[in-house]
Amino acid sequence: MDGGEELQELDAEDGRGALAARVAEALRDRVIRGALRPGERVVERRLCAELGVSRTPLREALKLLAQDGFVELSPHRGARVTAHDAEGALALFEVIAALEGVAAGRLAASIDAALLSRLEALHEAMHAHHRAGRLDAYFDVNSAVHDAVVAGCGNPVLAQSHRRLMLQARRGRYMAIMDADRWAGAIGEHDLLMAALRARDTDAARSVWERHLRNTGASVAQALQGERE
Repeated sequence: MDGGEELQELDAEDGRGALAARVAEALRDRVIRGALRPGERVVERRLCAELGVSRTPLREALKLLAQDGFVELSPHRGARVTAHDAEGALALFEVIAALEGVAAGRLAASIDAALLSRLEALHEAMHAHHRAGRLDAYFDVNSAVHDAVVAGCGNPVLAQSHRRLMLQARRGRYMAIMDADRWAGAIGEHDLLMAALRARDTDAARSVWERHLRNTGASVAQALQGERE
């Protein structure tokens, strides 16, 4: 979503709100992957040139990102990427761990052959990307696994709450796997989840997945602490 040509086409085809949403998605991706770093000022002129849009949809996009906690808006000072601290990361992932743990347990009790097969394919792709050191590709597939677990658990209230929280957490999850040891540990935890799902073991699925998210939160907190020191 970084290409200006694609966004220009959307400007012609879609309404103003749709374009702002596309711009927000492009900026959100930059924050998640560290191209826009915590505390960095958003330079509107530069981003308009890079994305091929005017300031109006860009500013609408920044309002959307502010609602999700990605940027902070200040009168006469523009926008800055939100800086998170270690304590906040631990609190965020504590809640996400509880939600995803419940989702994994529910999924283990009800998973059908089609969804299990899809998760097996995603799991194999994750391992392939990990072996090749393809961090971005791994992160995309990993996110698809987490989303599939939540979507498949059969609880729409949980899924809606999770979606909003994960908008805030995706940058942290990306930071976590930048550490080689944590990346390897995360793969092992995914292996345990798949074993629990194959066995339809609800307790094991819930336990390992909650632990997985708590470990991710601890890794994020450690990375944030390191940035401050």
